[in-house]
Amino acid sequence: MDTPQDELPQTLLALYPPLHSLSAEQLAAVCRATALLKLPAGAQVFAERQNCFGFPLILAGTIKVVKSTATGRELLLYRVEPGESCIITSSCLLARSPYSARGIAETPLSLLLLPTAMFDRLIDDNRAFRDFVFHLFGERIAELMELVEEVAFQRLDQRLAKLLLAKAGVIHATHQHLAEELGSVREIVSRLLKGFAAQGLVMLAREQITVIDRTGLQQVAEINR
Repeated sequence: MDTPQDELPQTLLALYPPLHSLSAEQLAAVCRATALLKLPAGAQVFAERQNCFGFPLILAGTIKVVKSTATGRELLLYRVEPGESCIITSSCLLARSPYSARGIAETPLSLLLLPTAMFDRLIDDNRAFRDFVFHLFGERIAELMELVEEVAFQRLDQRLAKLLLAKAGVIHATHQHLAEELGSVREIVSRLLKGFAAQGLVMLAREQITVIDRTGLQQVAEINR
């Protein structure tokens, strides 16, 4: 999405309603202070151990936030879409600490980078913005706690079944992509998918998975829960 400079205030207000609490002069100052960034799919938005230089306000596209291991495996922590905030960025800005994960443009991305000084000012002086940041902070923490529980206490076949059930319709994804979402490796996910197919739960094609027995897949997802 290409957003002309003179349309930025309206776009920001539509996506981030807490900014309605700003005066026209304050909103104009925010727009002047932010840098408009456009990144292609696959581009790195921020890197682990990199210092944080601002708060992203996403206009279009999606950022996926992943944690890497020493062996190169990755675990998807969460996604950030227009109108949402990145809690790792928020925590880095509040604690003045470097990033502890990577952010990658999952799709073509358009965002505004709110400078640290402006972020601090809004947190200090604007209750609506502060409530917005901490409300999403709380929601993300709950999601991450659920992810920790799944990784620690559920088998991979359960988690894979749950992931397939959460994706509506025909799933267009590679086995590698699913493995990255689960923090596993392609070979194990491929073996599990072949097992699901042999049980008549799914049908596999090139970069495509079709769930044909949702009830059976749900039973797998709920084993030992």
